[in-house]
Amino acid sequence: MFFAVTFIFSLLLVRLFYVQCIKMEEYQTKALSQWARDVPLRAERGDILDRNGEVLATTVTTYELYARPKMITDKKGVAKKLSAFIDVEENVIFEKISKVTSEVLLMSGLTKEEKLLIEKTGIEGLYFGVSQERVYPNDELLCQVLGYVSSDMKGQSGLEKYYDEYLSGIDGKIYTQGDLVGVEIEGAQYVEPAVDGLDVVLSIDLGIQQILENAMEECALETNPMGISGIIVDPNTGEVLAMANYPSFNLNDIPRDDVSLLHAFSRNSAVVDVYEPGSTFKIITAAMNMEEYNSGNKDAFSPEHNFPSSKTRTVDGSLIKCWDGHLNGRHYSLDLKEALENSCNPIFVDIALAMGTKVFYDYLEDFGLTKTTGIDFIGETNSLLIPESHVKNCDLARIGFGQTVAVSKLQLIQAVSAVVNGGNLYSPTLMKEVKMNDQIVHRETSVVLSTPISEKTSDYMKLALQGVVENGSGKKAIVEGEVVGGKT
Repeated sequence: MFFAVTFIFSLLLVRLFYVQCIKMEEYQTKALSQWARDVPLRAERGDILDRNGEVLATTVTTYELYARPKMITDKKGVAKKLSAFIDVEENVIFEKISKVTSEVLLMSGLTKEEKLLIEKTGIEGLYFGVSQERVYPNDELLCQVLGYVSSDMKGQSGLEKYYDEYLSGIDGKIYTQGDLVGVEIEGAQYVEPAVDGLDVVLSIDLGIQQILENAMEECALETNPMGISGIIVDPNTGEVLAMANYPSFNLNDIPRDDVSLLHAFSRNSAVVDVYEPGSTFKIITAAMNMEEYNSGNKDAFSPEHNFPSSKTRTVDGSLIKCWDGHLNGRHYSLDLKEALENSCNPIFVDIALAMGTKVFYDYLEDFGLTKTTGIDFIGETNSLLIPESHVKNCDLARIGFGQTVAVSKLQLIQAVSAVVNGGNLYSPTLMKEVKMNDQIVHRETSVVLSTPISEKTSDYMKLALQGVVENGSGKKAIVEGEVVGGKT
């Protein structure tokens, strides 16, 4: 009997050790779920601001109404009374609070005023959870760049997704203890506070963004295009001051029920798509020629060189024409500046062939046109280039004036910025800094990726591009009292 009793007590001790030590966390969790209820405390998502502190995306607090059916005795009366305060039918409320469950959600998205009215009724068995709703004060403005969040306030696209880790914060909870039948025990409550998200300050200037989008609206009305993209950058820092695409959509009325439409409208084409740049690419070809000339390359053309006036070039049996056919004797014996002003294709064919594939592709790399820019945005695309080893003379000739090559709009504007800012290629940025309670916790700094041309070449190119506006194909861009350069 002694050994039998000892054996039984040993089994009990082993079982007790197993329950209290090995399975401790599992049983604690089960116990907690039986006698405690937790109400989520949502962390407030951080704001997104422009460089001047203007709010681009913010969060407003809403409330969720819950009921504990076991604490409600007059269910019909409560359903009738509540239906007068919330947008839910009486029979639906009655059905919900009649369920055999510890708690049930009656409605979400309540305002503070609606919450106070319900509290004044004094109905027992009701409690509120705190939730948030994302609001964009400028509706469509900057929509593809900002992106949007899901119903649970997680970033789904754009900067909302890219900087979700900064913006999200950490949710908290209110733990409330109840008795055997689920009735709340007064004073038995524990609060795990939420940690709010950080504010993200962009390089975007809201005023400049509005100017850009207004110009795009005018363009859309005049030309009825399939799409438009626009980017404005500070060429001396790489900061993006404005970025927009047409068509757009209202961030406060997202078409979530049409996935294909939402995908099309939320696509930031300026960053995630490539296009054939055409004659704007001649800026890069002219800049590399001038840099090679200034470096002593005898194959490069001097600024004073007079190019043959033929309106066509034949390369590897392929006939290449100028865009306007040199009508009425135009483009006769042009130098490099005049070639830019008149956008003469054959002259840029000559330059590209003189540079040769190796030199040309080295400059494409130095100008950042062979890799992504590294901008802080998800889904950035890279250029489409014929592999250097497969480039034929007829291909190189066309690349010289922007055909048989595809780049993103962002890649091109960063390369052109390097042409006019003294020769520095910057990594573009959309985020300027991150703040917590108005204190800066992270600041983005400008990074020079390469120096494709010298300041001497840059100075020449600025004058040449100014000539395009004053004397050539870009006359519509003239602004009285301002110096404007560009390329059509």
